[in-house]
Amino acid sequence: MANPVIILVSEHYADTLLEVFYRRYGYDYQLRSARSCLEAEKLAQELKDGGEAVALFVSDSRLPDVSMFEAMHRFRVVLPTARRVVAAHWDYFLEDADELRPGLARGKFDAYLLMPRGNRDEEFHTAITELLSDWTATVPQPEVVSAKVISPVHDGLTMAIRDFLDRMGMQNNLYDPTDPHLAEFMPRLFEEMGTDDPTYPVVWWPGRRAVQARSVKDVARSIYPRSQDDADEVVDLAVVGAGPAGLAAAVYAASEGLSVRVLEAEAVGGQAGTSSMIRNYLGFPRGISGMRLALRARNQAIRFGTRFLTGWEVTGFEVGTDGEPHVLRCEDDAVRARSVLVANGVAYRKLGVPALEDLVGNGVNYGAAMTAGREMEGYDVVVVGGGNSAGQAALHLCRFASSVTIVVRRPGLEETMSDYLIKEIGYQERISVRPCTRVVDGGGEGALEWLSLEDTNTRERERVEARGLFLLLGAEPRCDWLPPELARDKNSFILTGRDVPREQWVDDVPPANLATTIPGVFAAGDIRAGSMKRVAAASGEGASVVPLVHAFLAPAAEAAAVGAPVG
Repeated sequence: MANPVIILVSEHYADTLLEVFYRRYGYDYQLRSARSCLEAEKLAQELKDGGEAVALFVSDSRLPDVSMFEAMHRFRVVLPTARRVVAAHWDYFLEDADELRPGLARGKFDAYLLMPRGNRDEEFHTAITELLSDWTATVPQPEVVSAKVISPVHDGLTMAIRDFLDRMGMQNNLYDPTDPHLAEFMPRLFEEMGTDDPTYPVVWWPGRRAVQARSVKDVARSIYPRSQDDADEVVDLAVVGAGPAGLAAAVYAASEGLSVRVLEAEAVGGQAGTSSMIRNYLGFPRGISGMRLALRARNQAIRFGTRFLTGWEVTGFEVGTDGEPHVLRCEDDAVRARSVLVANGVAYRKLGVPALEDLVGNGVNYGAAMTAGREMEGYDVVVVGGGNSAGQAALHLCRFASSVTIVVRRPGLEETMSDYLIKEIGYQERISVRPCTRVVDGGGEGALEWLSLEDTNTRERERVEARGLFLLLGAEPRCDWLPPELARDKNSFILTGRDVPREQWVDDVPPANLATTIPGVFAAGDIRAGSMKRVAAASGEGASVVPLVHAFLAPAAEAAAVGAPVG
């Protein structure tokens, strides 16, 4: 397969850009240059028609034939998946900035940079490599494969496993076991598994045992298995849920010397990990995908000593009394901890249409389903939901799908979605919004083919073609495993601090801000009543729990120190 292409566009500085890019990217990318928007547009179309992949457009801020906004629009129409960068010459970078920078908030291009002024312009190249990395995550067949998913059928389980691997930041590819390219590989795989008739799908990765997966949990548990040495341990802090709140708590607690275990039923990152691009998170001016944010936080926590357990769904909680640790029960194991942070977030509400529930995994998806998005190229899709997650999903899907329709019951998106997302959606001609509408039916032969949409005011129904339905329907707390001693509100969200009913205060003093009604148990993130439901807020809450954990553990530590013999 030919190397992907980077197209460099400038009337006067194309040669300068070509020289700079050749030194860094000439071995792994094809570099092509153009002097105008029209020339670049024709070149991009020729490459597309020839089956070649274009990863990136890099354009001077001033072109001879059209405005920069028009150029970026035309580049996006030809190649929606390619990233787009404006690299202004230093003579007019500041002059053009006021006009061009607002375009970033509307998604008209991905970065506004100063054209390199010499060798080793690392700030420039950091931005370029991050964008190339983001582009790689949207490629159906990545060059570097961390895991091979082998299956003769492309069913719902196979799709779910690939989506889990994508959310974990593990690039993967799907292979048929009869693929000629696997002719030498398959006999070795059979020998490793001890059978030539495995249960598919099979997941293989270097340095690990292959997994005959009956569920996503089988794959998840193989990534972070629990050793026998851990079976009897009592950790300082057990974190239930590896979303932004849980990850922040793990980083700060482990960095301060606490022993930390993080239990996650699905993929590290939680719902935030499915966001294709978060643009309003502090410190990432070009935005960052939820997967990459979660991957960085996970690596940071591991560096300080945190142990992760993926595929571990907590099903029961035994409250520790008289100095005994709390016990978190899972399906076939348990974790004992002196303190617990409940940060397992919320689940998307079910649509409640039986015909569509039967098609989950075959065109119908709860959440953004990163892998399923790549499968939607050339099709019409529907996103149900009016929150930020729904907006980010729609923006991701419009890179592939012919059309994306956002369906909401409200009269519009303004009440529930951030302004920057609404503006970016308004700029995308492939996305339309249908307010005061709900999905009432749908179907297809083995996979989704059509939906029935109902106007909530007139009750009129319309049947539309759709190969993808992505449901982001709001939040329900995952609280059925929690003990009755832990106070919750009428919607089952966990009460903390002064929100706890006064009759449950101790000595007429409320619990600390993020503390619950069980000593040593804290709550943070979306599962907490009154939380802000934003990534940054959840991260802040997770970090804020750590001093409370220290304060709770301190009396036990001091007592142990007093009782210790003097050496």
